Amino acid sequence: MAKTNFTDTQQEAIVQAIHKAEQNTSGEIRVHIDQKCSGDPVKRAIQVFHKLGMQKTALRNGVLIYLALNDRKLAIIGDEGINKVIPEHFWEDERDLMISYFKNGQFTEGLVKGIYMVGEQLEAFFPIAKDDQNELTNEISFGEDGE
Repeated sequence: MAKTNFTDTQQEAIVQAIHKAEQNTSGEIRVHIDQKCSGDPVKRAIQVFHKLGMQKTALRNGVLIYLALNDRKLAIIGDEGINKVIPEHFWEDERDLMISYFKNGQFTEGLVKGIYMVGEQLEAFFPIAKDDQNELTNEISFGEDGE
């Protein structure tokens, strides 16, 4: 089970990073962790994105960071509001940074650093609004095995 790979303290650090990263943007960030992903991680991330209802934000500006631990697969996907304004391969720096931590077994640190970078990028395109509300939970979602 993916959740058992992270202590309560590590999970809280990830949730706090999401909270802090969202303080300057109307964008919404979620993290989903599977134990395994036998197929394409982007396709699995899209499935999870919809399962979590991330497409229901007002500005369609949700970002999902998807990680499959055993298979060492990572995907970062944004909703259509984001994809309309960012260039192709936009999330490569964030992905590469996270992978550099993951290679050393530092999954929590990699996720936290990546979340902060995603938040900074979202702030440039989706700055915080005066009436902003947190539309999605900051909690990590965990799965068993990705398809």
